[in-house]
Amino acid sequence: MITAKSKEAQEAYQIVSNLQKRFVEKLDTLSKKHGEDKKFEEVTWLRDDGVHGGGNRYEARDKTLFNTASVNVSQVHYDDMPEKKLQSTTAISTIIHPNNPNVPSIHIHINLTELREGENYWRIMADLNPAILNEKDRRTFDNALQKLAKEYYAEGSAQGDKYFNIPALKRTRGVSHFYLENFKTEDKSADAAFARHFGEGIIDSYIEIIDHALSSRKHFTQEDKDAQLAYHTLYLFQVLTLDRGTTSGLLIHNQNDVGIMGSLPSFINRELLTSWIEKVQKPQDELVKNIVAAIGEDGAVDVATKERLAQVVREHYSKHPQALSMQASGNTIPSTVANHAK
Repeated sequence: MITAKSKEAQEAYQIVSNLQKRFVEKLDTLSKKHGEDKKFEEVTWLRDDGVHGGGNRYEARDKTLFNTASVNVSQVHYDDMPEKKLQSTTAISTIIHPNNPNVPSIHIHINLTELREGENYWRIMADLNPAILNEKDRRTFDNALQKLAKEYYAEGSAQGDKYFNIPALKRTRGVSHFYLENFKTEDKSADAAFARHFGEGIIDSYIEIIDHALSSRKHFTQEDKDAQLAYHTLYLFQVLTLDRGTTSGLLIHNQNDVGIMGSLPSFINRELLTSWIEKVQKPQDELVKNIVAAIGEDGAVDVATKERLAQVVREHYSKHPQALSMQASGNTIPSTVANHAK
């Protein structure tokens, strides 16, 4: 795999790779402590046979501990294509869905984008996603966000609440959200250090939360599992109908569909998902209907299903490009970041 040429992209790749290693090692330790002692396994992919980068992801193999879990790192660049506005994008994107319904999921995304004209900016996200709310977990996560984000917390929290809102269902996807889009100041080194420090801290906070939860909430009921299945259905619904990052990745290329769909849980409630078709605006009702059709009667979201879902999303927005404006949005530039950049 050929990596990006710029110093900033190379440094960003080192940051996200180190975060990946940190997270995977800690998750492997939890598997040894609470599960089957099966380590995450690496899967690689290449963009244009590696000429324009690629990436790797570590996938959970401990089926006792994890419903699904993936820790992805990628770098795509166009150093040899000066006509493209995008020069490079480097990211870690991870979602962990534990099997125990009383243990919360997490989503983390940290990305550096370089544009050809010379503008660089970070995209920093973290959100806690429990199927069954535990207030102590939420407080712990909120406190970690405040401590790590400092002066950027208020803006990141507000953007996160906005981005992860699901208008059709009148609720948000998770219970604690943080999102900085177009994060940049006049000090690129400080921005990179912030991204690294935030990533390290939020990984450590989540590990602390789920280690405690796995130790203290070992027993659960069928009602708890039903609540988790409903929540996983909501999660899939939000990712496939509202998440701009997922959609843009699928529309740009088809060389990593399974990796991009790595955030999806392994099973959903197909009947519940079907009931939401009438809740969304046109033409998104058509999208949800086709998503349902791509999932089998048992609600399983396996590799073949992920590939079908990727194609459903791709075909929908090719047919209805205007519907892209109906996806989730945040502010273009957080006011706190803009103020600090003056």
